Amino acid sequence: MSSTKVEQLRLALQRELAPLSLEIIDDSARHAGHAGASEGGHFRVVLVADAFKGRSQLERHRLVYAAVAPLMGQGVHALSIVAHTPDE
Repeated sequence: MSSTKVEQLRLALQRELAPLSLEIIDDSARHAGHAGASEGGHFRVVLVADAFKGRSQLERHRLVYAAVAPLMGQGVHALSIVAHTPDE
């Protein structure tokens, strides 16, 4: 199931943010037993996109969460986000 969620995350982020690079790591095993683990997996997302230029970290995170909103609570419980511009 997690490989499917990784692919769904990848497609959503590519569609909405057109990242120049994108890495998605499934960290679910590290959170086994966590109260929210039954709601879905924990994923680390590292991406570089022009969409982040001129935006604060909070705005960047909001863009990422907006892109994957349909997946939250539907197999994705938590995201750890590292979002950079191409110049960073």
